[in-house]
Amino acid sequence: IMSYPPNNMPVPGGPSGMPVPGGPGGMPPPPGGAPGGVPGQPGRDDAYFTESRKGEVNELRQLLRTFGTERDKQKKRDIMKKVIAYMTLGIDVSRLFTEMMLAIETRDLVIKKMVYLFLCNYADTHPDLAQMCTNTLVKDCGNEDPMVRGLALRSLCSLRLPQMIEYTSEPLRRSLQDGHAYVRKTGVMGILKMYHLNKEEFDKAAFNDILYEMLRDPDPSVVTNCIFVLNEIQAEVGGMALNRAVMLHLLNRIHEFSEFGILAVLDLIPRYIPANDEEGFQIMNLLDPVLKTANAGAVVATIRAFLSIATAIGKRPGDDRDADSPSVDDLSTQVIERIKAPLVTLIASGSSELSYVLLKYADQLIDLCPGIFDDEYRQFYVKYSDPTHIKHSKIRILAKLANPNTAPDIVAELGELVTDADETLGRIAVRSMTNIALNDSGGEGAVESISRRLVDMLDLQGISHVTSEAATALAALVRRNESIKPVISAPLPRALKYINEPAGKASIIFLLGECGADITEAPYALEKVIDSYDNIADASVKTALLAATVNLFFTRPPEVQHMLGRLLKKATEDMSSQDLHDRALFYYRLLRSSPDLTVAKSIISKSMAVTASQFAEEDDSELRAALMDEFNTLCTVYRCKPENFIDEENIVPFVKLPTEHPLAAAAPVVDQGVNTITDQMNGAALTDGYATAAAPQPAPDLLGFGFDDPAPAPAPPATNSLQSLSLKSNLSLSGEDYQSKWGSIPDSEAVVISGLPMASAPPSTDVVEGALSAFSVFTMASGELPTEFKFFLYAQEEESFGGCYFLIQAVALKQPSSLNLTIKPVGGDPNKQKEKVDQLVELIKSALGLC
Repeated sequence: IMSYPPNNMPVPGGPSGMPVPGGPGGMPPPPGGAPGGVPGQPGRDDAYFTESRKGEVNELRQLLRTFGTERDKQKKRDIMKKVIAYMTLGIDVSRLFTEMMLAIETRDLVIKKMVYLFLCNYADTHPDLAQMCTNTLVKDCGNEDPMVRGLALRSLCSLRLPQMIEYTSEPLRRSLQDGHAYVRKTGVMGILKMYHLNKEEFDKAAFNDILYEMLRDPDPSVVTNCIFVLNEIQAEVGGMALNRAVMLHLLNRIHEFSEFGILAVLDLIPRYIPANDEEGFQIMNLLDPVLKTANAGAVVATIRAFLSIATAIGKRPGDDRDADSPSVDDLSTQVIERIKAPLVTLIASGSSELSYVLLKYADQLIDLCPGIFDDEYRQFYVKYSDPTHIKHSKIRILAKLANPNTAPDIVAELGELVTDADETLGRIAVRSMTNIALNDSGGEGAVESISRRLVDMLDLQGISHVTSEAATALAALVRRNESIKPVISAPLPRALKYINEPAGKASIIFLLGECGADITEAPYALEKVIDSYDNIADASVKTALLAATVNLFFTRPPEVQHMLGRLLKKATEDMSSQDLHDRALFYYRLLRSSPDLTVAKSIISKSMAVTASQFAEEDDSELRAALMDEFNTLCTVYRCKPENFIDEENIVPFVKLPTEHPLAAAAPVVDQGVNTITDQMNGAALTDGYATAAAPQPAPDLLGFGFDDPAPAPAPPATNSLQSLSLKSNLSLSGEDYQSKWGSIPDSEAVVISGLPMASAPPSTDVVEGALSAFSVFTMASGELPTEFKFFLYAQEEESFGGCYFLIQAVALKQPSSLNLTIKPVGGDPNKQKEKVDQLVELIKSALGLC
C-alpha cells in the first residue's frame, strides 16, 4: 500500500499542513537523503518509518479530523501511511481509533485497506471501539465491488472478538454463495477463524457440511482453501474425510489448480486407499504429468503419493492374488525408476537450500531401493562451488552408489577429498570410503584396494584428523575381514607415535593386539605406552591398551608377561573409569584362577571378526521404516521421528481412508477422460462417514451426488404436452451408459442455463421427479443437501424425430429459490440440437410450473 509521495507533500508538523523543509514531521533528514534511504534518493517510503517527535500523534489527530473535507486523494493516503508507519514501528496510535473509524467511509480501496489494517491491529486492546465499525464492515460485505466485499469480510473475521460471532455468521454464509471467487475463498478462510473463535457456534452453523459441498466449486482456489480448512478443522481425526468420489473429483481437476493447490491435493493421496489395483494405476497415470513440473514440492509430493499407492495395491506375502501381480517391492522399484530423472534434475538445478532437502529425499529413496541411482553417481560428485552442507550430503550418498562398475571412480573421487581444507569433509570422505569396503559393494579386490589407501593415509602426519579416521576405519575393517592383516601391519608401530586423537590412538592399539603375531615390535610399542600410563587421560585408550596387551599375551607370552602384570596393577588401582577397573579385575582373576590358560585364551582372545552385514549400532532399519511413513516432511531432513521435535498434542494422526469401498474388488474404474460427474454415477456415492473435531458423526453426501433410489413415477401420458419435442415415454438407461454418453461430450459444448426463478423450493426430491417423469424426463439419481437439491436426469427423443439423448444435471437452490441446468445433447441432428435443447428447457419449466 506504500507508494512514492510527492517531494513537497504536506506532512504533519507544519502549520496548516504547509510543506516543511526536511523529512516528514519537520524532522531534518540525515545526510545523503531520506531517512534510512539511499543517498541521493529523497522522498522514498522509508521516510514514513522515522522516529516521531513529541506531539506528532496529536498533529495526526488534527489532520484526520479534516480528513472528510480533504479533496486531494494522495494527501489522504499519505496521512494514512504515516499512521500505519507509526503503528508498524510499535508507537501506540490507538488514540486515533475514533478518527480512523470515521475515515472508513471511503471509496478509495487503498485507504480502506489501511483503515481495516489499523482496526484489526487494535481490536484486541479496544474491543468496545472495534464494535463501533461493525455495521460499516457488515455493510461493506454487501458492496458491489468484490474486492471491497472480500476485504471487509476478511477484516470482520480477523477481529477475533467473541461478541462478533453473531455479526459474522450471516456475512460468512452469504459469501460462500457469492458470484466472485475472491469473496468465496475469503469466506472459506473466515470459517476457519470462526472455528477457532467459537467451536460451538461453528457446529451449530453446520459449516462443515457446506465446506464439503464447496469442494465442487468451479474455482480451484476456493477448493484449495476448502481442503486446507477441512484438514485443520478435522486435525484430531487425521484430516478431511476421503473416499473415491472425493479423490477422483479432485484428481480429474488437478490440472486446473495452482502449484499451491496441487500440493494440497497431492497431500491427500497418501491417506487414500484405492478401491482396486486398476484405480491405483489410474491415479498414478493422472499424476505422472506433475513429475514434469519445475516445482520441487509438487514432484516430491507426487513421489510420496506414488509410494503410498504402491504400498496399498502391491502384493504382500500371504496374499491370495494372482502370482503375476506385482509385489510392493516391485512397484516401489518401478516408482523410483520413474522419478529418478526428475529428482536428479531438480537437485542439479535448484538453489543450495532446495538441493540439500532433495538430497535428503534421494538418500532415503536409495536406502529404500538400493541400486536404482547407481548409474547417476556422477551427478553426486562434489563441485567446488557447492556449499559445505551440500558437499557433506553428496559424499555420504556416493558411498551408497558403489557397485563393481562404479566403485573405482567413486573411491578415486573420495580419495581426492580426504585432504580437503574442510576437516569435517575429509572425515566424511574417509568414512564413506570405509563403508564401501565394509559393505563389500565394490566387487573383487575393492576391500584390499581401499585398505591400502587407508594405510597410506596413516603416514599423513601433518593432517591428524585424516590419520585418526584412517586408523578407526582400519580397525573396523579388520573386525569384518581378517585377511587384510598382512596389508596393514607394517606401519602400525610407526603410526602409534604421532596419532594423538584418542579414537585413532585406541584403534592403533587395538590393531597392534590383533596383528601382533605379524609385527615384531608390537610388544615393545605397547610397552612404551604402558610406561606412560599415568599420562593417558582418555579411558577408551586405556581400555584398548588393556585388551590389546592381554590379547597379545596369548600370542607372545614371554615378551608380554611382565608388562601385562604392571598394566593390570595400574588398571585395577585406576578409579577414573569403572569399566576399566572392572575389566582389569576380571582379567586378573581369570588368569590367576584358570588351571588351563587355553580356557582363559578362548574367553579373552576370542576372534573379534564380525560375520553380520553391519554392526549393531549401525542398524537403523526401524528408523528408516518410520521415516518412509513421514516422507516429504521435516522428519526426513532432521532424520528423526515427529515426536522428537513436535509436541504430542500438535501431531496430526495419520488415518487412511476409506476403511471400505462401496465398489466390488473387480469393479471397473472410471477412465481418466470421463467427466467427474459421471465418476460419481458409477456407484461411488459419498456415504463414508467423516468426523468433526468435536465428535464423530455420520457424513452426508459430501459432493452432493446422491444415489437414493428414485421414487416410483406416476404413469406418463400417452403423448407429451409439448408436441414440438416428442420424448420416449418408456426409457431405461444404465449408469454405465449414462457415464459413457456424458463423458463423450466435452464440458465446453454443454448448454448451461442459470438462475431460472422458482416460486418456492420443492419440498422433496420425489415431487420434482414425479413432475418430470410425467413429461418423460427420468431421474438417474438425486439427493438433498442443506442448501439445494441435485438431480441427474435423462430423456430421449423418439427415433422418428432423430433419437437424440438429453443428459441433464439440475440444481434447485433452496434460498433464493432458483433452478440451474446443465444439458448435454448426444446424437441426433447437430444442426437442430440447439433448437431441441431450448424446447427441452421449456418442457422442464412447464413441468415444474416455472412458466
